[in-house]
Amino acid sequence: MTLGTESTTMEFTVDSLESPALTKAQLADLLFEHIGLNKRESKDMVDAFFDLIANDLVEGNDVKISGFGNFHIRTKAARPGRNPRTGEPVAIEARRVVTFHASPKLKEQVQATVGGAPAAGPGAGLEP
Repeated sequence: MTLGTESTTMEFTVDSLESPALTKAQLADLLFEHIGLNKRESKDMVDAFFDLIANDLVEGNDVKISGFGNFHIRTKAARPGRNPRTGEPVAIEARRVVTFHASPKLKEQVQATVGGAPAAGPGAGLEP
């Protein structure tokens, strides 16, 4: 599944984050405040968005969101492991995992705010 972005960009600021993570409830509140949806519609829209992504991933499809990043499904083979507490050998079963790779645009935006202030130029804020 690929979700594209339009050429228009809306800026949202979250001034009152009680925790360092943005939650689904906070996303719904932002839709309520900035778009004008009622609270129930906002919650339903956020839930539907994440359900759509989760369902595609469960079906084994990659999800690509333009300007944000890609979610990929990786199949990991079974392998021998070790219990770190006891040192006893343990078989790790084959499994599928979700990986996320940020888009260059998202990486650029994150790097532009190194240390809470805009960085100056490519590679700014990186240690030698």
